[in-house]
Amino acid sequence: MQPSVFLPNASSYLGPQEDAPLSRAGFIILSIIMALFTGPAIVLNATVIIVSLMHKQLRQPLNYALMNMAVADLGTAMTGGVLSVVNNAQGYFSLGRTGCVMEGFAVSLFGITSLCTVALIAVERMFVVCKPLGQMTFQKTHAMGGIALSWLWSLTWNLPPLFGWGRYELEGVRTSCAPDWHNRDPQNVSYILAYFAVCFAVPFAIILASYTKLMWTLHQVSKMACVEGGAVAKGEMKVAFMVILMVLTFLISWLPYASLAMLVVFNPDMEIHPLVGTVPVYLAKSSTVYNPIIYIYLNKQFRKYAVPFLLCGKEPWDPDEASEGGTTVETAINKVSPA
Repeated sequence: MQPSVFLPNASSYLGPQEDAPLSRAGFIILSIIMALFTGPAIVLNATVIIVSLMHKQLRQPLNYALMNMAVADLGTAMTGGVLSVVNNAQGYFSLGRTGCVMEGFAVSLFGITSLCTVALIAVERMFVVCKPLGQMTFQKTHAMGGIALSWLWSLTWNLPPLFGWGRYELEGVRTSCAPDWHNRDPQNVSYILAYFAVCFAVPFAIILASYTKLMWTLHQVSKMACVEGGAVAKGEMKVAFMVILMVLTFLISWLPYASLAMLVVFNPDMEIHPLVGTVPVYLAKSSTVYNPIIYIYLNKQFRKYAVPFLLCGKEPWDPDEASEGGTTVETAINKVSPA
């Protein structure tokens, strides 16, 4: 490993600076905003993981992917979210150069894994609803293979800065770290371009292609006899709607960050106020709280177990309504049959 990767290159790690990009009140406001997202993100994602482990009924292919996303989002909230709250409260990044590198690596690892998992979920829904391969069963092995690939893909492309290709550096108002989009060194630029292509463009393309196909099929489903029965069709459409909403919120959260990063890479002379550069960063980190809200609220299977868990065992609705939660959708989640 190259020692320079961990050597400090600025005094921003040593304490509050005279040229701080924000006032003390500004840092406190950012800290409060991040706390409002980070606290619920930790609680809700942990809830998804715990109830999935407690109840065998939730261990289905789509739910394995949802639990993997919860793990990745929990990791992002525990590293990037908590550290952003603490560092903004102090007004500077307090963990030194090594801490910056480790935070940048961890947040990037969890973030790209989550993005790849969104792509996996979109593909799974597209295969189940649209049936491009005819008769097929989406099994646990397929889900686990996709999950393993998402972690391996993310790890492969977030390790290079630890060994000298690219680097992690302070970003925005200098209270969090990420891949260095500003450094114009050819080696760093080559890494950033490759990173954007394989970690953002490829998953986004997969998501958009699957989303487009899924939307078209749902539009045609009332005109085509391609789904087994009305009840199953209704169940599949509900799950598909949940996935579409999840994909849209994820794109809204991450596209501004990816777009700003590429804008900086291709326009190095452009001046961006640190606060403007920070907004997309925090918008991306806030995505960790949206997903569990979406699939706890829209997925009856998760709602049946997660809400009573959060309410310490209290059942907020009629037991008969809750008991109908998973069987119809379960068939839709797992089974793919010919059109």
